[in-house]
Amino acid sequence: MSEFVVHATPGSPYARATMAALEEKRANWRLAALKPGTSRQPEHLGRHPFGRMPVLDHGDFRLYETQAILRYLDRVLPQPALTPADPKAVARMDQVMNIVDWYLFQGCGNIITFQRIVRPKLLGQPTDEAAILEAMPRGRVVFGELSRLLGDADCFGGDSISLADVMVAPHLDFFAQTPEWRELTDNNANLGPWLARMEDRRSFRLTTWARVADMAARAISEHDGRPIAS
Repeated sequence: MSEFVVHATPGSPYARATMAALEEKRANWRLAALKPGTSRQPEHLGRHPFGRMPVLDHGDFRLYETQAILRYLDRVLPQPALTPADPKAVARMDQVMNIVDWYLFQGCGNIITFQRIVRPKLLGQPTDEAAILEAMPRGRVVFGELSRLLGDADCFGGDSISLADVMVAPHLDFFAQTPEWRELTDNNANLGPWLARMEDRRSFRLTTWARVADMAARAISEHDGRPIAS
């Protein structure tokens, strides 16, 4: 029996942050896969009244909201620490995590990466180029600020990985798959090498969309009682 259970569908950058944190901690966890399009159905609304993901189960304790989940994991699994010791570094980490929620995702990633990746590849719908064009000024501000806050440091929390890095990386990985990535990083050259360092970590190699999709297919097949291909 796995100690932690993550309720999510493949492709969610917030779910990937949770899974990557669990891998950083070398925790015992499993994916409880949600079928696409079911997050607003009664079963999942019983876990998360706002129909979002991920939801974390730890025994009989249930938690949603990614920032809360990540901080909880860092408290109950204290090693290796993903929160810096220095108060100023912690404040910077918290600031970056809030930038992810309020500016990198809202009005930026949920438009640009949705239109470039999710809508054509998963939904089979055409990309709304006008929506992307409208979102790009916000994207330039967000990427510029992330680049400034990172500066010459290896990570957003200083010399070592923090919860901020775990949270930012899945979103930027999506952006790196879009043609807008080049424009957004032309004047923010430190973000590309930072993302490469994050993607080279074991925790991110084990939580790619393809790997999580395979986990989900197996979990759904086992739940439905169908055989799965090996």
